Amino acid sequence: MVLSFRELQGQLQAPWGREHGEAAAGGPVADFDLLMVPSLTMDPSQLALVTGAHHYEERQLFSLMRLRNPGVQVVYVTSKLLPELVVDAVLELMPGVPTSHARRRLHLFDTDDGSARPLTQKLLERPALLGRIREQLRPGRSFINCYVVTELEKTLSERLQVPLLGTDPALGYWGTKAGSRELFGRCGVPHPPGTGLAHSPAELAEAVADLWDSHPELGGCVIKLNEGFSGEGNARLDFTPLVLAGLSRRERVARLAAALEALAMPAAAWKELLAQQGALAEAWLEGGDVLRSPSVQGTIHPGGLVEVLSTHEQILGGPGGQTYLGCCFPAAEPYRVALMEHGRAVGQALAAEGALERYGVDFIARRFGEMWDLQAIEVNLRQGGTTHPFMALRAITAGSLEPATGRFLSPTGQPLHYRATDNFSDPRLRGLMPLDLIDIVAEAGLHYDPARLQGSVFHLLGCLSEFGKLGMTCIGRDPEQASAVYRSTVAELLAGASARSGAPLPLSVG
Repeated sequence: MVLSFRELQGQLQAPWGREHGEAAAGGPVADFDLLMVPSLTMDPSQLALVTGAHHYEERQLFSLMRLRNPGVQVVYVTSKLLPELVVDAVLELMPGVPTSHARRRLHLFDTDDGSARPLTQKLLERPALLGRIREQLRPGRSFINCYVVTELEKTLSERLQVPLLGTDPALGYWGTKAGSRELFGRCGVPHPPGTGLAHSPAELAEAVADLWDSHPELGGCVIKLNEGFSGEGNARLDFTPLVLAGLSRRERVARLAAALEALAMPAAAWKELLAQQGALAEAWLEGGDVLRSPSVQGTIHPGGLVEVLSTHEQILGGPGGQTYLGCCFPAAEPYRVALMEHGRAVGQALAAEGALERYGVDFIARRFGEMWDLQAIEVNLRQGGTTHPFMALRAITAGSLEPATGRFLSPTGQPLHYRATDNFSDPRLRGLMPLDLIDIVAEAGLHYDPARLQGSVFHLLGCLSEFGKLGMTCIGRDPEQASAVYRSTVAELLAGASARSGAPLPLSVG
């Protein structure tokens, strides 16, 4: 009998969502097969904005840490075959298990297709490959994990007859900008004033005018495509040069419409996307002595249990200052617990709707004197940029989060911090092979040292040679040390790259 997606998800077991693989403290060791499909199934126009997007399938390699449990088998699928060196670099970080033992329980498959289409689509086009993958999975003891769940991943689950640990795409509304605002209102989580969805420039101009009419003190707003990704669907609209006060409603709408026509949205075809998915306007939060962009990450286990995993300070940049570049862990102490409480409330509301696995909530934090104001701005119903560095930290240190404080403690009780990025890039890194990187890391002593509880771990090695781009997580015993490790790692990588190319060494590192 062929089971539906919903019926398959009924087979999911609560322990399968726990990265440490135990049912509970002192519970049985995990025994399951994990099929990892790290497909970036996103809108092509937004995916095109991510340099080296094809190689982002490597980010989920930290899921191989599940192999710490001897009863776990992992099947990892990519568009192109992963180099053994890249895989071994992750396996060698795993404490307590010989790399050779873990490697026997890892099965790598690829579609031999480097095109820009989603990996899941490529898999569905290859029934023979799907058959070989199915043969590796034990019936009733297997599940799929993905970066994001769309109709393609849902189809893959039904085609393989293997349950998928992730939110049904039918619930995708709760991960949109409009759905996020509805959730915040339901949970009592503070969030900025904003508008409903508009689907044309004219409707959007009217909506922005409504926002200004209600809040004429605002200096601007941010226009958000309803399904924007990583800040690439966001753009700021500055009210100050428009001089809206004193105009009639018709004049105000006309002036806003002209400003929207010239809006510098990172997504070039944003007006077409506006018609397809809609967009809204939200107050641009300013003021205060300090402005930050923290986030909270959680997971919803089969059965509905919500676990708050981590908090981060996000590092944003790009043309409009809205693109995710990296993060620091954990978020600042003054509002960290409040972040976790808000994150848990949103997670419980999502669980009540039937959501599963990873979710994240992004905030704006402003300090006014001694007080901090937190405002939620969006929910992400998928794994994100903060997912893999925290997975790496938890796996390579065997530490755990302290629920009362949000600190991460090593087994000896030492708090650990990190600075991580997906977007360290420099033209001097182009042409370096992963082997060159490993050599530089070894020679400079950059690798994570469990005795000193500091050092760096790397990802996105496939982006290195072609794009001069790399991801890394730099760990230390306090925020200052984590930042120092980051700066040292950057300097040593650039020096090592210059030495291998024969170019002059850089005079300084920013």
